[in-house]
Amino acid sequence: MDPSGYDAGKQIKGKKRHVLVDTLGLVLQALVSPANVQDRDGGLLLFTALGERFPLLEKLFADGAYQGPQFQQALAKVRPQLTIEIVTRSAPAKGFVVLPKRWMVERTLAWLNRCRRLAKDFENRIRYAAAFVLLASIRLMVRKLCNPL
Repeated sequence: MDPSGYDAGKQIKGKKRHVLVDTLGLVLQALVSPANVQDRDGGLLLFTALGERFPLLEKLFADGAYQGPQFQQALAKVRPQLTIEIVTRSAPAKGFVVLPKRWMVERTLAWLNRCRRLAKDFENRIRYAAAFVLLASIRLMVRKLCNPL
């Protein structure tokens, strides 16, 4: 059984999913880690695992958890051609506000959570959880191919 961490900010125990999606919401790379791994550290692990796949990737939209010089410097070592744009919430906005480009990741995570095995943290092993994320993303891609509208 793999360790499950605790994220004090989100107050969750278990695992976190780090996903890189394209503008259609299709998963390019997914990584599952214990919940105590910070988002920016998980993002770096995600890009390290991405390796040389998708060499034409030029721009990355991310939320406020990925801002700061540590993430940008580490990302520049892994992917020097990649520029990062942090999508932040405006201060005067109250309640739920749809943020440009960030809703694509949230939509993909919602699609993935519609799969029964991903709705809760059932898996004891991180590699099994990652495999089910990939299987659910394959299911999404096949459905988009069969039903293009």
